[in-house]
Amino acid sequence: MNVLITGGASGLGAAVARKVAEDGGRPLVLDRHPPKDDFEHMQADLADRRCAERAVHGLARAAGGLNAVVTAAGTDACGTLCDVPAEDWERVVQVNLLGTAAVIRAALPYLENEPMGRVVTVASTLGLRALSDATAYCASKFGVVGFTRALAAETAGKVAVTMIVPGGMDTAFFDDRTERYRPGPDAQLNRPEDVAAAIAFALRQPPGCEVREMVVCPSKEPSWP
Repeated sequence: MNVLITGGASGLGAAVARKVAEDGGRPLVLDRHPPKDDFEHMQADLADRRCAERAVHGLARAAGGLNAVVTAAGTDACGTLCDVPAEDWERVVQVNLLGTAAVIRAALPYLENEPMGRVVTVASTLGLRALSDATAYCASKFGVVGFTRALAAETAGKVAVTMIVPGGMDTAFFDDRTERYRPGPDAQLNRPEDVAAAIAFALRQPPGCEVREMVVCPSKEPSWP
């Protein structure tokens, strides 16, 4: 199985790439940075639609097609609407929402050539529940929720679509934040490998069977429900 993974050089994306390889698949990584593992990859910034599209086509053609896409890339810009610079705010939406759409749009012709190609998008519990100082992230992830549900209706019977809704994960996602926007020392966070296992479960479903939506979070996740 050829699986294109955005954000596959770190965090959840890297965990998904390793899980795909462990399961005998072929991970194809699309990221701004090269992966630490020796996986096929192309570097691209998802905020640049044309660059992202070229990377999708390049990876797909080199691999002889795509069986699945997992859109794990994501970024954030914490702070009040007036405090976050407009360029930073807009980049969150560009990467998380518009980048997700651009990659899937470019990948669909390859997926539709398969008996049942698959798309797995990565939303967030903050795509279902809003918090202060997270307008950019919530806007982008609420958008991913709506986009994914509409895509599932649009491609029903042709491409299987799953939305994964992860809670907090123990990744470098929080590293460049100020202290007030980081999880506290007692925060219980999921390992990205556990969320990757849920994604692998969705990818393994037989043709005609789909996991449409799945929430995967720590048992004491404060942002769910």
